[in-house]
Amino acid sequence: MYSLDINFLNDRPGAKNQGGGEKKNRPSLPVGGMTPIYVGVAVAVFFPALLGTALWFVQAQSANVDEKIAVLEQENQQLEAKIGDIKQIRAQTESIKSENQALVSVFDQIKPWSAMLQVVRDRIPATVRIESIKQTPPETVAQGQSAPNRAGGIEISGTARSFNDVNDFLLSLKQSPFFKSAEGKIVTAQLADSPIPQGLPAGVTVKVPSVVKYTIISKLSDVPASELMRELEQKGTVGLVARIRSLQRTGVIQK
Repeated sequence: MYSLDINFLNDRPGAKNQGGGEKKNRPSLPVGGMTPIYVGVAVAVFFPALLGTALWFVQAQSANVDEKIAVLEQENQQLEAKIGDIKQIRAQTESIKSENQALVSVFDQIKPWSAMLQVVRDRIPATVRIESIKQTPPETVAQGQSAPNRAGGIEISGTARSFNDVNDFLLSLKQSPFFKSAEGKIVTAQLADSPIPQGLPAGVTVKVPSVVKYTIISKLSDVPASELMRELEQKGTVGLVARIRSLQRTGVIQK
């Protein structure tokens, strides 16, 4: 028969450790196991520091940019004020130039009466007599439009020996650069009795031939006086010629 040999001493705590038994296993760290921890700590410290440094740098740059923007805005305001002054001066200059040009254009349209009378005197036939000469005003135009002829025209009345003499007088005036050839015309021309000469002896009668009473009108030319310098000099209008030449030297009137 079998026998059971049971040793209850081996079942006591710590019985296996006596006499060189098994030792209880303890956890241990491998060599170099702390490196990842150090790396993690370094990363955790380095990146926040780097982020803080970058944030400080960005804030500093932003403050610098804001300061430059403030300076530039101030300079821009100063430049805008100066530009406004320049625009105002330019507007005033253009207004003055426009006024001067308007005055010059009116001045350049002047036809002296002395020159007009000399033209009529040079071109009247020997058989034509003048009783009156008067200037006619320029045509009225609508508001905002310029007058076609600021100088107006001329009206001549008198007597002539015949109708042909009146026609010759009109054609002669049309050839003058001081008048518009297309605007000259005979308004009236009719036969009339000649006035009886004064101082005849009593009882003496004289038969006087009839004459033609006429009225001629013509418009003054639009040609500027600056383009009629030679004709004006020939008519003795030296004062106007001298003023025009002075304006040409200053550039107000183009040559």
